[in-house]
Amino acid sequence: MTKNKDVLVRFAGVQKSYDGETLVVKNLDIEISRGEFLTLLGPSGSGKTTTLMMLAGFETPTHGDIELGGRRLNNVPPHKRDIGMVFQNYALFPHMTVNENLAFPLQVRKVPKSEVQRRVERALEMVQLAKFGNRRPAQLSGGQQQRVALARALVFEPTLVLMDEPLGALDKQLREQMQLEIKHLHDQLGITVVYVTHDQSEALTMSDRIAVFNDGVIQQLATPADLYECPDNAFVAQFIGENNRLSGRVSRLNGGTACTVTLACGSEVQALAVNISGEGSATTLSLRPERVRIDPPQGALPNVFDARVEELIYLGDHIRTRCSLAGSDDFVVKVPNAQGHSRLVKGSQVKLGWAVEDCRALDA
Repeated sequence: MTKNKDVLVRFAGVQKSYDGETLVVKNLDIEISRGEFLTLLGPSGSGKTTTLMMLAGFETPTHGDIELGGRRLNNVPPHKRDIGMVFQNYALFPHMTVNENLAFPLQVRKVPKSEVQRRVERALEMVQLAKFGNRRPAQLSGGQQQRVALARALVFEPTLVLMDEPLGALDKQLREQMQLEIKHLHDQLGITVVYVTHDQSEALTMSDRIAVFNDGVIQQLATPADLYECPDNAFVAQFIGENNRLSGRVSRLNGGTACTVTLACGSEVQALAVNISGEGSATTLSLRPERVRIDPPQGALPNVFDARVEELIYLGDHIRTRCSLAGSDDFVVKVPNAQGHSRLVKGSQVKLGWAVEDCRALDA
């Protein structure tokens, strides 16, 4: 947990159960710094949205405390939490113009009329919709509606903005554009954002830190680079980015950080000992496809295996090469297109190699 004196949000021992038996969120301890962009990432049913809804005030914790700026929130109603919300379905009032939609949260907070107009104009400029104030939501595209929803969440200058799958309804190109726009707004305004998504590339693009949820528990909380490069367990390795998995047993511990793993086919692999129980224990090796080299120079790498090319998929910037290796016929190598591996053909025999530090021995 971050021992940061400027902590804005704190979950302490938070649990949530809907039926009194099954915990949807289990003993959640997390601190979110002021100005941070934190993403809650995980599959459906992992507890990420429930966590967000408890912070928003739409759900109540079964156990534990939630604090915002040092103030206990457990019994504070949603409208008194000073939190902006953005949902996937925009939740705009269809009978109101864009200006009226943005003015509404300010009027509820009894902001003077002259100040309301100034803030509405400023918020619309922020999301590049200054000329759209008199239109109704039905006269806007999906991307424009999402910008209005974002502006409405920011217009009353909240302490914290929560976003629940806000880009889920947009097409790929618009989604990617909006990801960058939200990130730029976050950087400009210095707001604190808690963002929920099941889209790993979205989380990697936007976040300062990511909390990966599974089964109501945070599996790992780290920066995007750390999550991708240094996953703590097999779930995180598999959920974030593409990943090759090889199963085996730890046959030797090589000093404090490395180990030798014997695969089912009898081959030995040198790997980093990250999350193992000791010699003789079952383990899953995790290896990113872009870290594998095809036909490395002799003696350059400690792990080199014979493989056969099973499938080649051209993806523009790289060629996704599926190989059979050491008993697995689903071993993937990403070959950068710049290398021009035109000699790679289906059925050809190659050697694949990788470094010890790129291969992580994790829980089985």
